[in-house]
Amino acid sequence: MSNGSSLSEFLLLPFADTRELQLLHFSLFLGIYLAALLGNGLIIAAVACDHRLHTPMYFFLLNLSLLDLGSISTTIPKSMVNSLWDTKAISYSGCAAQVLLVVVFFGGEYTLLTLMAYDRYVAICKPLHYGTIMGSRACVKMAAAAWASGFLYSLLHTATTFSIPLCQGNAVDQFFCEIPQILKLSCSDSYLREVGVIVFSACLFSGCFIFIVLSYVQIFTAVLRIPSEQGRHKAFSMCLPHLAVVSLYISTGMFAYLKPPSLSSPAVDLVVAVLYAVVPPTVNPLIYSMRNKELKDALRKVILWIFFSSGKIAFALHN
Repeated sequence: MSNGSSLSEFLLLPFADTRELQLLHFSLFLGIYLAALLGNGLIIAAVACDHRLHTPMYFFLLNLSLLDLGSISTTIPKSMVNSLWDTKAISYSGCAAQVLLVVVFFGGEYTLLTLMAYDRYVAICKPLHYGTIMGSRACVKMAAAAWASGFLYSLLHTATTFSIPLCQGNAVDQFFCEIPQILKLSCSDSYLREVGVIVFSACLFSGCFIFIVLSYVQIFTAVLRIPSEQGRHKAFSMCLPHLAVVSLYISTGMFAYLKPPSLSSPAVDLVVAVLYAVVPPTVNPLIYSMRNKELKDALRKVILWIFFSSGKIAFALHN
């Protein structure tokens, strides 16, 4: 019997065995990763630089982009490197760090999405008290709580997972170190400790989900009472991007972890993991900027400033 302390590395599931397909996977993931970096980076720059966007909604959006950058930077680069160098290995400490960071960013993002639902609820259902309830100090405390809860939640998961004896080899059937796949390598009943943590986590996530649903029930009830069509349109425009991101995040995550065992296979699990770990961080910036005029204007200014600065630098170097 071998346990976690005797393992020096894990083997991740490759996307392909042939060299051509490995390079194709590297190219596709590189394009996706650069798109995620660009989209989230532009939103962070736009919110930070444009004083018109210094509001609670955009402050939370900035934090969401930071979490998205963190989550996709934790999973994709190692998979890209493995495909490029034709290897499957990840060190034991690297796997533990990956689990820790993945849960930090995913847990923090779900908490933040719950807080963003509360922000929309206060803005639409209690507009006269919005400035008092969602003051700058309160928003900073909420964002800090989201990050801290993700970190503490991750410490609990990681410590429990890597204290479990492993004797089913070291092959992780996923392109990154994922807790359910590591638990499959367990050789004793001690995995029940992590199952208990997962049940506790499911209760917390269900509580957040119920809070989001109840918030939107009250939001839509209030919106339908708005007499003017323009007012209703503005209120829906504020809520729909967040609702779309929440739906994408929850639907992909639930399908990944609640799908029936009959649908489970390495290939299916690989595709599902891409859906919940890669797709949301990439498309979230597009969803938020699609129907938001203020954000579009700020992004346009940032892009023009980048091109203008690049042109000045190129001109200076040329001369």
